[in-house]
Amino acid sequence: MNEADFYKVSNSWCFVEARKILDKAKLENKKEVIFETGYGPSGLPHIGTFGQVARTSMVMFAFSKLSDLPCKLVVFSDDMDGFRKVPSNVPNQEKLMEDIGKPLTEVLDPFGKFNSFGEHNNNRLKEFLDNFNFQYEFYSSTTMYKSGFFNDSLIKVLENYEAILKVIFPTLGDIRQATYSPFLPVCPKSGKVLQAEVISIDKVKQTITYINDDNETVETEVINGKCKLQGKVDWAMRWFTFGVDYEMSGKDLIDSVKLSSKICKILGKNPPINLTYELFLAGDGQKISKSKGNGVSMEQWLKYANKDSLAYFMFLKPQTAKRLYIEAIPKFVDDFLLSLQKYHDLSFDKKLESPIYFIFNGDVPKVVEIIDYSLILNLIAVSHADNKNTLWAFLDRYKKIEGKEKEIINSLLDNAINYYKDFVEPTLIFYKNLTEKEKEAIIKVRDNLKNYDENVNANDVQNMIYEIGKSMEFDLKSFFGLFYKFLLGKEQGPRLGTFFALYGIKNSVTLIDNKLLEK
Repeated sequence: MNEADFYKVSNSWCFVEARKILDKAKLENKKEVIFETGYGPSGLPHIGTFGQVARTSMVMFAFSKLSDLPCKLVVFSDDMDGFRKVPSNVPNQEKLMEDIGKPLTEVLDPFGKFNSFGEHNNNRLKEFLDNFNFQYEFYSSTTMYKSGFFNDSLIKVLENYEAILKVIFPTLGDIRQATYSPFLPVCPKSGKVLQAEVISIDKVKQTITYINDDNETVETEVINGKCKLQGKVDWAMRWFTFGVDYEMSGKDLIDSVKLSSKICKILGKNPPINLTYELFLAGDGQKISKSKGNGVSMEQWLKYANKDSLAYFMFLKPQTAKRLYIEAIPKFVDDFLLSLQKYHDLSFDKKLESPIYFIFNGDVPKVVEIIDYSLILNLIAVSHADNKNTLWAFLDRYKKIEGKEKEIINSLLDNAINYYKDFVEPTLIFYKNLTEKEKEAIIKVRDNLKNYDENVNANDVQNMIYEIGKSMEFDLKSFFGLFYKFLLGKEQGPRLGTFFALYGIKNSVTLIDNKLLEK
């Protein structure tokens, strides 16, 4: 098969999704394919939001391999939603309480940088997406409503008012049915988005009449930002207006997708293809919450790891729940680095299933051997390095590092120093109560290291340590663990041969001597 044929049959979830989208586009004779992701800026931007954009962009890339149809990604912010609860992880809590119920773009920015909390969080999101060079068009709900962009669609909702109620009502209790309306009026007195009882509609005048918080009867237009739509109807209206062909959503929105899809059809268009992904879990297995601020923020990930490793994490099994917590970051970084190293040895069909293919949009740099994150953390531990220049002195002596490999490692050094200081150093407990046999073994390794020069092959050192452990009848897993606890203060560690070669033979001998003296 040629490359084009592989795209048509690839088992990669991205290509599976892209083929569904292409079938829809052909059926509807589409001239442009629209991908969408939605963002609720009620709290600080969360890493899960980035995950939506990253994954959707990967599907877009797969689609580009199947079709020449132009496509674009719409990133939509629901910033006209009413502000329901003050997040626990922002300042000025009391002041924010005064804005409960107002559209997010009318809520005080607790950080004092922007005109509103919604604008602040929108900008945080856009800055982050721009750092990843995502190609997207950003839309603000407030702007779209107030500018009249949605007017025709809002009128369409009003015209199909009764049909939409028939879809929504079976999902509501009796009390909620009595007061439910697809339209939420924005009160001209309080500025709040009201869950108000609508007592009549006028399709000719394009108005609704409702009871406000002061028990007054008020008539208002449904267009020009005077009202916004309830969540499920709003979602369907966006799909209809933009002609959205594809949107992912979390497992918690399965019922919303079903209802919004029915409403979209009532308005006159087919709903988008949808992928339901599993939600991330915090380290304790609980659901990650933007308002609680648990889990990992985007800023935290970038403090401790590089951008590509985050994209790697997002690619993996989107329909399987994964725990997302800071202590797991080194593992995901090392998994990314190992996948990158092995990528060019894969057959073409397997390359299409690798996250590396989508992270680099098919243009994957070739690296022969890459220093992993865990080894860098251990190098920091023994060298007491607090800047990457010190670390590069060791790395450059160990092997020639250049090109993309140097760029990747350079980005990781500062990350690793940050992680070591915050999470590794406070937990170190060095094993000092050596038995006579353990001490004898460590001394044998030290004395044998003296026989090597600084250009030693790491495998030779590894084999030497292995033979000593074997000859002294140690359990080999425990034997290597002895060195980790004695030299690094941890239960687990790097491949010792590589570690000693990287740190340097003389430095390693001195390290062992110093640790023996500490005993």
